[in-house]
Amino acid sequence: MKRILVPTDFSEQAENALKVAIKLAEKHKSEIYLLHSMEMPLHLASADSGTLPESLFFIKLAEKRFGDLRKKKYLEGITINEAIGHNEIYEDIEEACKKNKIDLIVMGSTGASGFKEMFVGSNTEKVVRTSDTPVLVIKNNHPEFNINDFVFATDFSEDGRGALSKAHKFANMVGAKMHLLFVNTPANFKTSLQAQTIMENFVRGMRVENYTLNIYNDTSVEKGILNFTQHINAKLIGMGTHGRKGISHFFNGSISEDMVNHANMPVITFKI
Repeated sequence: MKRILVPTDFSEQAENALKVAIKLAEKHKSEIYLLHSMEMPLHLASADSGTLPESLFFIKLAEKRFGDLRKKKYLEGITINEAIGHNEIYEDIEEACKKNKIDLIVMGSTGASGFKEMFVGSNTEKVVRTSDTPVLVIKNNHPEFNINDFVFATDFSEDGRGALSKAHKFANMVGAKMHLLFVNTPANFKTSLQAQTIMENFVRGMRVENYTLNIYNDTSVEKGILNFTQHINAKLIGMGTHGRKGISHFFNGSISEDMVNHANMPVITFKI
């Protein structure tokens, strides 16, 4: 993990994400790329509109906020590459990832409502759906960011192998044990033997190490992920996404808002 991108609107939630990114960067000697997307209205973004002084004002304001941010004590001695984007945030992020060969995106989210919006049309949701780069969503302030146990929830379908490979690579990088999770629900019930066979066939030949296979029975996939994660006291939930089809396709339906609202921990997504 050589390069980490942190989108920021200079909010408390964005700072929470930046602090986690810095902890990861210090451990893995990574570079930090900080991106602020202005998303200016078209009439301001166009130099031919006669509003250039007004658009320059917003650019100068963003530069000042970058300057204020650099004065924070937790950034002392940290080299940060700064950039200002002028498109929608997910477009700026996609461009920055390609230009700088970003390995990980770390984004902040505003509490329960923020996670709710994350999967219902917010900027974070757009990034998660469109990004080829893994996205780590941070909800709270983390004085320490040590991940020992990492729950990766999957339906163990064949097309999820790519996401598993990326998740396994991330788990190894942060030194975490990965717990692969199959949630058994009444709507899609499997016997223990059936579920175990599906899981074993899924990981066969994938060279995955330091992991466990787990079957958890619950009334819904969302509740099963949360309850299992809490049961083993894990600190990170991972999931695969189907790109522009969205996270909902991964679960053959939708992830309920209750699941993400109550996920009081980081969530990382990997493109399938």
